[in-house]
Amino acid sequence: MASQLAYKARIASTASLEKIFNAQEMIASSRIAKARNVALAAKPYSDAIFDAVQALAQHTHISHPIVRKDEDNPNVAVLALTADRGMAGAYTSSIIRETESLLAKLDDQGKKPELYVYGRRGVTYYKYRGRDVRGTWEGNTDAPGVEVAEEISNALLDAYMKPADEGGVSELYIVFTEFVNMVVQKVRILRMLPVELVNVEDDEKAEASGAPEARPLYSFEPSRDEVLDRVLPKYVQSRIHECLLTSAASETACRQNAMHTATDNARNLIDELTRKLNATRQAAITQELTEIIGSADALNNEKE
Repeated sequence: MASQLAYKARIASTASLEKIFNAQEMIASSRIAKARNVALAAKPYSDAIFDAVQALAQHTHISHPIVRKDEDNPNVAVLALTADRGMAGAYTSSIIRETESLLAKLDDQGKKPELYVYGRRGVTYYKYRGRDVRGTWEGNTDAPGVEVAEEISNALLDAYMKPADEGGVSELYIVFTEFVNMVVQKVRILRMLPVELVNVEDDEKAEASGAPEARPLYSFEPSRDEVLDRVLPKYVQSRIHECLLTSAASETACRQNAMHTATDNARNLIDELTRKLNATRQAAITQELTEIIGSADALNNEKE
């Protein structure tokens, strides 16, 4: 009897979890289409401004923080985009693992990384381990708005534009999850600043093949530095916003996949426990019948 009660309790608790997992899967399914469309809609603008900045850096002789920074400054900023909530499989753990790998790599290069974290799960992880975090943001990781992207970009730009003796940084990295499709989400490391130059070898090959790529010509008004000063914050904010949106889509997709797997596992566990409960009940019934038959035989033998 005690064994049957234990099986019934486990079946009831697993059924409750199965309902929670199924509800989370349905919620994620209803949000994934919107998150994917928003992320894809933000990509063209971000790519366009990124291509323009790269073209400026490649085809004009400029000396601006957007493309060049004091190399003697060892301070580097690293922004990790994690999740506010769990139940998303290995989403946050993958980001943390890649962030730790990047931090170790920067340490080996003699640099001093400074960590920024977005997402309650990542903030809790590093605070629990006593890791120094220069800046944190929490809230709405599955649906980030322009406001949080502007807040993060302002903080990172402020750190980037400061001189080294005031705690400024010479590079900006961001660790995020790129949404490829519903099944594939890749953790990526992006160096936002200084902007990496395009590969000139591709242009040389194109010219050698007789089909040179057209190179843009730029005229700066009112001045080159003022134009780049205006482009820099827009570039950083657009890149961060795009990373936030694609991370949100990835988080939702990971949560849907994780909850779908958890729901299936819960149902399989319920089936297995039900079979064990039935087997235990059948064994108990068989034992009772055996005892009754044995008692009846003993009474008959006594009468004889």
